[in-house]
Amino acid sequence: MGKISPVSSKYIINATIEVEGVVDKPDVIGAIFGQTEGLLGIDLELRELQRSGRIGRIEVRIDTKNGKSQGTIVIPSSLDQVETSLVGAALEIIQRIGPCNARVKVNNIEDVRVSKRRFVLERAKSLLKTMQDQVLPDTQELAEEVAQSIRTMEIKEYGKDRLPAGPTVDESQEIILVEGRADVLNLLKHGFKNVIAMNGTSVPQTIKEISKQKEITAFVDGDRGGNLILRSLMNTADIDFVTRAPDGKEVEELTKKEIHKALRSKITAEQAKLELASNDTSNHIRKPVIMRRQTQSRPQRPMQSRPVQRQVQLKPEEKKKFGEMLESLIGTRGAYLLDDKLAVLGKVPFTELNTTLKSLNKGVYAVIFDGVIDKHLIDTAEKTTVKHIIAMDTKVKPTDTRINITTAAAL
Repeated sequence: MGKISPVSSKYIINATIEVEGVVDKPDVIGAIFGQTEGLLGIDLELRELQRSGRIGRIEVRIDTKNGKSQGTIVIPSSLDQVETSLVGAALEIIQRIGPCNARVKVNNIEDVRVSKRRFVLERAKSLLKTMQDQVLPDTQELAEEVAQSIRTMEIKEYGKDRLPAGPTVDESQEIILVEGRADVLNLLKHGFKNVIAMNGTSVPQTIKEISKQKEITAFVDGDRGGNLILRSLMNTADIDFVTRAPDGKEVEELTKKEIHKALRSKITAEQAKLELASNDTSNHIRKPVIMRRQTQSRPQRPMQSRPVQRQVQLKPEEKKKFGEMLESLIGTRGAYLLDDKLAVLGKVPFTELNTTLKSLNKGVYAVIFDGVIDKHLIDTAEKTTVKHIIAMDTKVKPTDTRINITTAAAL
């Protein structure tokens, strides 16, 4: 007998059978073919339909219990709806199987395409979700990945010191000098390709040489570290102009608008030297318009600081070591925690300093970090054993706390 492919079948006839006696599967199949023979005409003869593959293999399951048999009949069909319905109805004319009375009942005719369609729908939903979650990247991620790869390709190593630099440093007459590699990447991102980094706090020989040949604009961070780097540059290199990031910000985190604004506000190196010399306690270089206003209106009065009473004073060896450690932290935004033997207990990012102090509670003698001391940090430190906090600058008056506050200027 022919067997219809499950792929090509469109309908499935599902029927149940009850027999008042014991029969086998061949008995049921024989009764189906025998008692429906000639009933529906030559075109719907079951044997011929099965030979041509329009009716599939008839599946019969029979169970016998207490001398009676019952089971199911399943017939796959590739006929149309009307012809399949006629074949299904023909099964119900079977009244005897062998010597036993029988009853066949067609429960339903299942449209295979409906179940396939349901499967396709559910599977399509699953595939779409997978594609959106895992396969298709976010547009912003794509753009950022491409931009990052371009910036990485554009950055190069310049001079014998192999300093991070943009691609146009050689041919540009005007050069922007920044502190580190991250600053170079940020300026490249916003279209500034004539940029080079010092790559540290000391001035490399490459910078000294290039400053003699090109117009240099020093672009430093808006913190005390920026002032320290400017002093070093003024003493060792031929700097033409100076500008800086807004207070409390670093060049690497500036937007394009902030970069343009800072470069438009640059001042000459001579003006920067005057300001640094006349106001060592200042946290930032004033813009030229402010300086002119001060010099034209009235001379500056020298600042007088009140004597500060501290519970603990820095020893000479502590002052020297703390100064060296603070200088090594410039540009890292990191923090050292020391015990009373001046041994380093650990180094943490500045953003985690408060949390770390709270967790340690005891054993910390001094804290040195690249940043600005604020009231929140002092409140946390006063609940611990900390005696000294050394940083680039402070927003807290030394007289307002028991802790000895020391800034880079004092070191």
